[in-house]
Amino acid sequence: MATTMKGPGIFLAQFAGDEAPFNSLPSIVAWAAGHGYKGVQIPSWDGRLFDLKKAAESQTYCDEVKGICADAGIQITELSTHLQGQLVAVHPAYDSQFDGFAPPQVHNNPAARQEWAVDQLMLAARASRNLGLTGTVSFTGALAFPYLYPWPQRPQGLIETAFKELGRRWKPILDAYEDVGVDIGYEIHPGEDVFDGATYEMFLEQTGNHNRCRINYDPSHFLLQQLDYLAFIDIYHERISAFHAKDAEFNPTGRQGVYSGYQGWTERAGRFRSLGDGQVDFVGIFSKLAQYNYDRWAVLEWECCLKHPEDGAAEGAPFIADHIIRVTEKAFDDFAGGETDQAAINKLLGL
Repeated sequence: MATTMKGPGIFLAQFAGDEAPFNSLPSIVAWAAGHGYKGVQIPSWDGRLFDLKKAAESQTYCDEVKGICADAGIQITELSTHLQGQLVAVHPAYDSQFDGFAPPQVHNNPAARQEWAVDQLMLAARASRNLGLTGTVSFTGALAFPYLYPWPQRPQGLIETAFKELGRRWKPILDAYEDVGVDIGYEIHPGEDVFDGATYEMFLEQTGNHNRCRINYDPSHFLLQQLDYLAFIDIYHERISAFHAKDAEFNPTGRQGVYSGYQGWTERAGRFRSLGDGQVDFVGIFSKLAQYNYDRWAVLEWECCLKHPEDGAAEGAPFIADHIIRVTEKAFDDFAGGETDQAAINKLLGL
């Protein structure tokens, strides 16, 4: 059956702040609606907008949250657990940097931080159920990423062990999401152990090809890796459960390429840009997703090294709306067809 994706939506993480209208859920959803958005993806860790623990425990609270959004003409697309998901698996090299994503009481205690992160994921499963959602978006975390480049030579079995452990940590979480009928769409992202199709397949295998182990498709990260992001949809469309519409550009020079030479964002060969300002072929992406009957949300994730976020948000809604393809329910040449007549078919074929 032909289906049309939903949108435009907007991920609120990069816009939430301490000043109005970005400091409360009622004001930020009204702001989003004013720009033409129909859905919001909520960062589950941001207490200015959302109380995750309360949402997991109280249907009344979730009904209130949905009501606030509905009053503005907005739906909730997904809950994001990117920050918490990243803490399910942290290589020791990143300990001090990632402590900032967790509450102070678990700082300098990797085991307690991981336990907190897993509990957050479990809360998000129950909160999503109470909100009537079918998917979340997250990160896998990383144990192997510091060994991405194959020099010095990696010990035999290092990567296999890392992915086995990653699967072991996520399998109980995915089982809990299965129990409530909610997907985890992992954003395929450098810095995570799952950063391309090959690593996703390795992770998927270690979860037992788990039904809830899905993909949050974000082409910007693929363009910066020089991965064929349209072919990716052909290969993995059955696993794509969420879509971040984010643009990027890659302009290699004689001085730098994919790794971008440790330069700041404005000086990098690979840069994130506002929708329409980069090189991502969104006509091709929206066409591919329509071809495979993707029926969930197209959500703006704004990250741009040049443009002001409010301008990016204002331009993003019409950009997404203009690219969403209302899928046809009939073939363009139906007018020339006729009723099926097996006898006539046999005659045409000389049978």
